[in-house]
Amino acid sequence: MITVIGLGFVGLTTALGFCRKGFKVYGVDINEKVLETIQTGKAPFYEPFINDILEQNINKMFFPTDDLGKAINNSEYVFICVGTPSRSNGSVDLSHIFTALGNILKAIRKPGYKILIIKSTVPPLTAEEEIKPLMEKFGYTIGKDIGLVSNPEFLREGCSWNDFINPDRIVIGESDEKSGLLVKELYESFKAPIFRVSLNTAEFIKYLSNTLLATMISFSNDMSMLACSLGEIDIKNAFKILHLDRRWYGKPADMKNYIYPGCGFGGYCLPKDTKAIYAKAKEKNYFSTMLKATLDVNIYIKEFVVEKICKEVINKNENIGILGLAFKPGSDDVRETPAKSIIEMLIKSGFGNIIAYDPVANERFNRTFGLPVKYVSSKDELVSEADNIIILTACEEFRKMGRLPPDKKIFDFRYILDENYPV
Repeated sequence: MITVIGLGFVGLTTALGFCRKGFKVYGVDINEKVLETIQTGKAPFYEPFINDILEQNINKMFFPTDDLGKAINNSEYVFICVGTPSRSNGSVDLSHIFTALGNILKAIRKPGYKILIIKSTVPPLTAEEEIKPLMEKFGYTIGKDIGLVSNPEFLREGCSWNDFINPDRIVIGESDEKSGLLVKELYESFKAPIFRVSLNTAEFIKYLSNTLLATMISFSNDMSMLACSLGEIDIKNAFKILHLDRRWYGKPADMKNYIYPGCGFGGYCLPKDTKAIYAKAKEKNYFSTMLKATLDVNIYIKEFVVEKICKEVINKNENIGILGLAFKPGSDDVRETPAKSIIEMLIKSGFGNIIAYDPVANERFNRTFGLPVKYVSSKDELVSEADNIIILTACEEFRKMGRLPPDKKIFDFRYILDENYPV
């Protein structure tokens, strides 16, 4: 049996993924509303395929429960998938991890070797310097009567199910050989390359991945702003030609999707992880100018977008149409979405008539931020009402806008419009 603690995006995907592989899984979450929603067979967030898979497995292979003791004592593997949000200084708030660990260690009653698997994203040195001492404080000897593994996730929102079932790599950071081997056996059926490394290395790999993606996005935005400043540069074409470099193309994924200008990176992982590794570097007296620049550009790109709109739209009473509210297509995740900051700055700049549309994120954006925005139910409705159209998310349906009246202006800040559209 497996227990998964924390049933958010990562935890629920992990739990259901192991169910698909034939394991019975307990799911535990301290949020009563989240747990109640899942117990009805509905996911508390939007993610393709998850609702259907949850309905297929609920109370058959997957058992959501608030009985932590029962779950822990009937499981050999315990995955910790709780949130690790940012503090105000950019460092990671590990309180949810420590609370979960304390509750788990107190709940263990039955003898037998259990492995605690940290799937939550934590900075390098966390397991070695903070988690291991806490476990030892509870009287456990790691590698003898309990195991500890760092097993980072590489799930993309909007593609999480396929990413979990068909992973490109599985990283197992092991505190001891026995734990690493047992977790390796757990993942054997996934038919993916498995890398057994140290705890620190596993934690670092996750940040290495996310900070690279974050850095490439900010590099592209930096270059797009430079190109705008220089003038007479076809930004879209310049980046498309850059993508012809054969080194960008590889399997299972190529990197060109990140080497492309937009409005900044958002969501849960990239902002949080880049700030966290930067804070960790400062803590160790290493000042990373590139990471600082990456974060700075991610702030400035939003200011740049608003400045460009303000410069070109003189009449503040015109209707401003926002296409895209989520931080990426195919997701309703609005955490640190560039749209929030851009809309807030537009309002502060005097624009009072803002209309917005996102294929899946309207409701969540409105519920989360409560901004004075009018929401419409389709792209066509927005295009009809707006005097100025601003593309902030690269949704597929936004690529073909059709011929617009000459009095409407479009700002394609994702550079996605159909090649034949006269921007």
